[in-house]
Amino acid sequence: MTPAARVQSAIELLDAVIAGARTGGAPADRILAEWFKSHRFAGSKDRRAIRDLVFDAIRACGPVPSNGRAAMLRLAELRPEIASLFDGSPYGPAVIAAGEAVAEGGAAPQWLCELLHLSEIGEDVLTSLSSRAPLDVRVNTLKATRDRLVLPEQGAPLCLPHALRFASGTPVESWPEYADGLIEVQDLGSQLIVEALPIEPGATVIDLCAGAGGKTLALGAKLGNDAEIIAADTDKRRLGNLAPRAARAGARIAHTVLLDPGRELLALEAWQAQCDHVLVDAPCSGSGTWRRSPEARWRLDPAGLARLTALQDHVLDVAAALVRPGGMISFVTCSLLDAEGPDRISSFLERHPGWRTHPLALAAPSTSRGGGQRLDPLTTGSDGFFVALLQSA
Repeated sequence: MTPAARVQSAIELLDAVIAGARTGGAPADRILAEWFKSHRFAGSKDRRAIRDLVFDAIRACGPVPSNGRAAMLRLAELRPEIASLFDGSPYGPAVIAAGEAVAEGGAAPQWLCELLHLSEIGEDVLTSLSSRAPLDVRVNTLKATRDRLVLPEQGAPLCLPHALRFASGTPVESWPEYADGLIEVQDLGSQLIVEALPIEPGATVIDLCAGAGGKTLALGAKLGNDAEIIAADTDKRRLGNLAPRAARAGARIAHTVLLDPGRELLALEAWQAQCDHVLVDAPCSGSGTWRRSPEARWRLDPAGLARLTALQDHVLDVAAALVRPGGMISFVTCSLLDAEGPDRISSFLERHPGWRTHPLALAAPSTSRGGGQRLDPLTTGSDGFFVALLQSA
């Protein structure tokens, strides 16, 4: 493909990404994967270049663009070499017309920027959220140690003894060590949080929003398989991925429990008031993961955020019913919005007298915020997270 044809292909893909963001359709990664599958003529260099153009254009835009061409024109303003490829050549984009609409820049749609500023997220942190994220790996200590593990590429050691960092796009999931369960892809922030949780061997632990089990497996490794870990979620497909992942990792998960939304305590009746620790890795806006999923900024609206915060309150209330006296809840969101962090903690404490926040010591710099700790790419070198510990009376 010519460079101009790559730009035109990226424009067409951006049209699909924008439509998906507006209608709740497929995310950008899936759209690109399906396009590449149906366009076999695009070689590996073409695919890499087109992918970079699409995601760089998304990062360059704040509000949702009117169309893919406007988004690419915004990127062309930042990178003049792209503007020269609007040359009208066969399979390339039409020449830029005078006064043609260009997408607006910025960190996010205006209403989201206002909430981030109210949450005291500075411009430097917002800038860091628009960069590309590295690829972090957790060495599975059930099977290996970082100092003895030999990988096809040498990663950079991080602040945790089992954490490594690679360049974005490193094909870790194709390595034999990944297939054998010696490593797991996991952002440093998630690793830091799990490592800091004050959970002792022999504990009964519920991962209440386990998903596919990234933090569940990390907990198993942290505790040396010496704990009763229950993984629960409302998503049957994602929860179904946990068993093969756990088998590959050599992690022992005592139970997996599929939950019925709104009736979670019925399925978890056996553990009510019995758990030492409940991990609530709550569904959220994902504003802390914009480096990896930049179009997520376009998929959120005020009504959607309100639904998420109500769900976070609900899941916290479920967790409170599961914790024994003196036990703990860890509340985690991959968000930098106070609405999905400190505000949820203060609301919980109002609903549950006798509970209190508990200090949490992370092995990397973070920012104290509303009874918890906030991690961000600039301060911590990780995705953005909020984490707080709550202890019952």
